[in-house]
Amino acid sequence: QLRLEESVGGSVQPGGSLTLSCAASGARLDSYFIAWFRQAPGKVREGVACIGRDDSGTTYMNSGNGKGRFQIFRDNAKSMVHLQVNDLGPADTGDYYCAARLYWCDHRDSEYHVWGQGTQLTVSS
Repeated sequence: QLRLEESVGGSVQPGGSLTLSCAASGARLDSYFIAWFRQAPGKVREGVACIGRDDSGTTYMNSGNGKGRFQIFRDNAKSMVHLQVNDLGPADTGDYYCAARLYWCDHRDSEYHVWGQGTQLTVSS
Protein backbone atom coordinates (compact mmCIF):
# COMPACT_ATOMS: atom_id res chain seq x y z
CA GLN A 1 0.00 0.00 0.00
CA LEU A 2 1.39 3.36 -1.05
CA ARG A 3 2.20 5.86 1.66
CA LEU A 4 3.25 9.45 1.13
CA GLU A 5 5.09 11.81 3.41
CA GLU A 6 5.91 15.43 2.77
CA SER A 7 9.11 17.05 3.90
CA VAL A 8 8.99 19.77 6.51
CA GLY A 9 7.97 23.10 4.96
CA GLY A 10 8.97 26.03 7.08
CA SER A 11 9.02 29.78 6.92
CA VAL A 12 10.33 31.70 3.95
CA GLN A 13 10.68 35.40 3.23
CA PRO A 14 8.75 36.93 0.34
CA GLY A 15 10.58 36.56 -2.93
CA GLY A 16 12.33 33.42 -1.81
CA SER A 17 12.15 29.90 -3.19
CA LEU A 18 11.52 26.55 -1.62
CA THR A 19 11.41 22.96 -2.75
CA LEU A 20 8.95 20.66 -1.05
CA SER A 21 9.49 16.93 -1.27
CA CYS A 22 7.16 13.98 -1.13
CA ALA A 23 8.60 10.60 -0.20
CA ALA A 24 6.77 7.45 -1.17
CA SER A 25 6.96 4.02 0.41
CA GLY A 26 5.06 0.78 0.39
CA ALA A 27 4.57 0.57 -3.37
CA ARG A 28 6.22 1.49 -6.64
CA LEU A 29 5.95 5.21 -7.12
CA ASP A 30 6.14 4.89 -10.90
CA SER A 31 2.67 3.31 -10.89
CA TYR A 32 1.09 6.58 -9.80
CA PHE A 33 0.32 10.05 -10.98
CA ILE A 34 1.38 12.43 -8.23
CA ALA A 35 -0.10 15.84 -7.54
CA TRP A 36 0.52 18.65 -5.13
CA PHE A 37 -2.38 20.48 -3.55
CA ARG A 38 -2.40 23.36 -1.14
CA GLN A 39 -4.86 24.92 1.27
CA ALA A 40 -4.52 28.49 2.38
CA PRO A 41 -6.02 29.52 5.72
CA GLY A 42 -9.78 29.84 5.38
CA LYS A 43 -9.83 28.65 1.79
CA VAL A 44 -10.62 25.44 -0.01
CA ARG A 45 -7.89 23.10 -1.09
CA GLU A 46 -6.67 23.72 -4.63
CA GLY A 47 -4.52 21.82 -7.05
CA VAL A 48 -1.06 23.11 -7.80
CA ALA A 49 0.62 20.65 -10.15
CA CYS A 50 0.59 17.04 -11.23
CA ILE A 51 3.11 14.79 -12.92
CA GLY A 52 2.76 11.63 -14.94
CA ARG A 53 4.11 8.24 -13.92
CA ASP A 54 7.34 8.36 -15.87
CA ASP A 55 7.84 12.10 -15.84
CA SER A 56 6.33 12.19 -19.31
CA GLY A 57 3.97 15.04 -18.66
CA THR A 58 3.20 17.74 -16.16
CA THR A 59 0.03 19.70 -15.51
CA TYR A 60 -0.02 22.99 -13.69
CA MET A 61 -3.41 23.62 -12.17
CA ASN A 62 -2.86 27.04 -10.65
CA SER A 63 -3.60 29.54 -13.37
CA GLY A 64 -3.63 32.52 -11.07
CA ASN A 65 -0.66 34.16 -9.52
CA GLY A 66 1.11 30.84 -9.36
CA LYS A 67 1.49 30.56 -13.10
CA GLY A 68 5.09 29.99 -14.07
CA ARG A 69 6.36 29.89 -10.49
CA PHE A 70 5.90 26.19 -9.84
CA GLN A 71 7.90 23.27 -11.07
CA ILE A 72 7.04 19.67 -10.32
CA PHE A 73 9.52 16.88 -10.95
CA ARG A 74 10.06 13.34 -9.80
CA ASP A 75 12.78 10.79 -9.21
CA ASN A 76 11.20 7.37 -9.34
CA ALA A 77 14.47 5.65 -8.47
CA LYS A 78 14.45 7.49 -5.16
CA SER A 79 10.64 7.35 -4.78
CA MET A 80 10.46 11.13 -4.53
CA VAL A 81 8.37 13.86 -6.08
CA HIS A 82 9.33 17.49 -5.61
CA LEU A 83 7.60 20.82 -5.96
CA GLN A 84 9.74 23.88 -6.42
CA VAL A 85 8.06 27.20 -5.77
CA ASN A 86 9.77 30.43 -6.76
CA ASP A 87 9.12 34.07 -5.98
CA LEU A 88 7.07 33.18 -2.93
CA GLY A 89 4.48 35.61 -1.64
CA PRO A 90 2.12 35.72 1.34
CA ALA A 91 -0.62 34.15 -0.80
CA ASP A 92 1.48 30.99 -0.97
CA THR A 93 1.13 30.46 2.76
CA GLY A 94 -0.76 27.31 3.61
CA ASP A 95 -0.65 23.57 4.00
CA TYR A 96 0.80 21.64 1.10
CA TYR A 97 -0.11 18.05 0.35
CA CYS A 98 1.06 15.44 -2.10
CA ALA A 99 -1.46 12.94 -3.37
CA ALA A 100 -1.53 9.94 -5.67
CA ARG A 101 -3.89 8.33 -8.11
CA LEU A 102 -3.50 5.59 -10.68
CA TYR A 103 -5.07 7.14 -13.77
CA TRP A 104 -4.11 10.51 -15.28
CA CYS A 105 -3.83 13.85 -13.54
CA ASP A 106 -6.97 15.47 -12.22
CA HIS A 107 -7.50 18.88 -10.65
CA ARG A 108 -10.14 17.54 -8.22
CA ASP A 109 -8.77 16.48 -4.85
CA SER A 110 -11.62 13.98 -4.50
CA GLU A 111 -10.05 11.92 -7.29
CA TYR A 112 -6.91 11.12 -5.30
CA HIS A 113 -6.99 8.19 -2.92
CA VAL A 114 -3.61 8.40 -1.22
CA TRP A 115 -2.54 11.51 0.66
CA GLY A 116 0.38 12.66 2.73
CA GLN A 117 -0.21 14.30 6.08
CA GLY A 118 0.60 17.75 4.76
CA THR A 119 3.30 20.26 5.50
CA GLN A 120 2.99 23.90 6.41
CA LEU A 121 4.60 26.70 4.45
CA THR A 122 4.59 30.24 5.78
CA VAL A 123 5.71 33.19 3.71
CA SER A 124 6.35 36.18 5.86
CA SER A 125 8.87 38.93 6.36
